[in-house]
Amino acid sequence: MGPLIVNELISPETNLFLAFLIGIGFGFVLESSGFSSSRKLAGMFYGYDTTVLKVFFTAAITALLGMLFFSLFGWIDLSLVYINPTYLHSAIVGGIIMGAGFIMGGFCPGTAVCAVSIGKLDALAFIGGLLLGIIFFTEGYPMFEELYKAEFMGTPTINEFLGLSRGLFSFGLIAAAFGMFWVGEWAEKKFPREEY
Repeated sequence: MGPLIVNELISPETNLFLAFLIGIGFGFVLESSGFSSSRKLAGMFYGYDTTVLKVFFTAAITALLGMLFFSLFGWIDLSLVYINPTYLHSAIVGGIIMGAGFIMGGFCPGTAVCAVSIGKLDALAFIGGLLLGIIFFTEGYPMFEELYKAEFMGTPTINEFLGLSRGLFSFGLIAAAFGMFWVGEWAEKKFPREEY
């Protein structure tokens, strides 16, 4: 709950209760939107259903513009927002492994939990594989540590990495999103799939 608990406006118990309610709401929206179906994510990769692309690009743009305007109005100091450190090699390898898992399983972790909550066994198997992967990485960390820490880049943001202002980067991302929406619509027409 961000600044509410840090500034002691709510108690830790209230924070957990609000997080629980937000989680229930998020799961409800995921299920209502059909994201608890592995076919929804698989459809993204095969091109016959690009809803996931549209929803997540819309969420990214909304968050980006919200943070940008909050910063502009002085409501938030973006220099205080935590950014995960970037280790390039492990990000690439981890992205490939995670992407392969998404394609094979048809879920991301959030949609898998949503699907398990309504009794889908394929999601349960996905979460089992996810937990095995976590255990394998944790127990094998000494073997992976060199790769994990390779090519440390600090905490750059994409706009800093590209040498662009926040506003120009935001404009470019919005233009890219509209381009991807168009590509998504084209792909759905090009690769139609009957009732899935």
